[in-house]
Amino acid sequence: MDFEITASNLAMEEAIALSEEIIADIELSRLPLANAALKAARLARLLNDFDAQQMFQYEASGYPSTPDGVTPEVWRIAKLAGRVSTTRDPASQTDTEKASMESIERLESVVESGKLALQAAQDREVSISSANPNQFVMAPIGNSQERTNIRTGITASTEKLANSRTLIYEYASRRHYELKFSGAAQDVFASVRDAVDGDIGNLVPTAVQKFTAVHENLKSDNPEDWSNAVHSCRRILQDLADAVYPPQAAKRVTSDGKEINVGPDAYINRLVCFAEDNSSSERFSELVGSHLGFLGDRLDAVFRAAQKGSHSIVGQAEANRYVVYTYMISGDILSLRRE
Repeated sequence: MDFEITASNLAMEEAIALSEEIIADIELSRLPLANAALKAARLARLLNDFDAQQMFQYEASGYPSTPDGVTPEVWRIAKLAGRVSTTRDPASQTDTEKASMESIERLESVVESGKLALQAAQDREVSISSANPNQFVMAPIGNSQERTNIRTGITASTEKLANSRTLIYEYASRRHYELKFSGAAQDVFASVRDAVDGDIGNLVPTAVQKFTAVHENLKSDNPEDWSNAVHSCRRILQDLADAVYPPQAAKRVTSDGKEINVGPDAYINRLVCFAEDNSSSERFSELVGSHLGFLGDRLDAVFRAAQKGSHSIVGQAEANRYVVYTYMISGDILSLRRE
């Protein structure tokens, strides 16, 4: 889960409510499908999902075309919507792609007018039987081919409407559960962050300022700032290690008999030693040590790359994860001091 949230909390709450509305609109058939498509476009806009926003707008209004055909961008959106079908010529074995460009309202109109036309084609007229002048005969108006063509048109448009309905429903459902999970994860992380921010300030006063700088760097669009956020995480863990397990000149002998460096630069080793010394659970200290080892290796790699002048080694999403890991590990270390 990324630390940075693309939508504000207010927009996220609105998006959750709107996704619930769209799901109910379709399940209960309480809204025309074109209106549901426009609601889905608004949901996509709230979530900064610009492809989906354009797609649902086209679903409602129709996919634009010119006398020269369809632009590559419109064609790409039509493919995303499942509007492009492929047919193969049996003779040449070549494939041809074709896109359905009609709006939802147009498709619904075709279905309704087709039903009326089919009814009209099946109306019956009264005539006198040639075999019995006293008997009336009910004969259908219209020919079989006409009725077949009408049914074919209705079926094709109905299938396209079903595809659009599924497209809208699946998008709203997927986004709804993503948002609900994201909100739950944010609540969990917020509680961890509040606890760490409250405790670490007493132990390492400069850590609060460093975490503030981390938050600001994560909001930036500059890759160098993302690397700086990672460097700040490394310094926070170094400061925390200095506070709970100060550097020592002599090497430390671990529980498995190995000698490890616990000097000034070995901040990860010192945090692992602190966890081993203060945890009553061997499994807990093993997990903390494993997480510290992974995070420390990555933070040090980013630091070494920066010393060589490279800042593009870490992306924003990756930096977000390292910040989350730093908070979680700091929380584990700080919890041991309270035991």
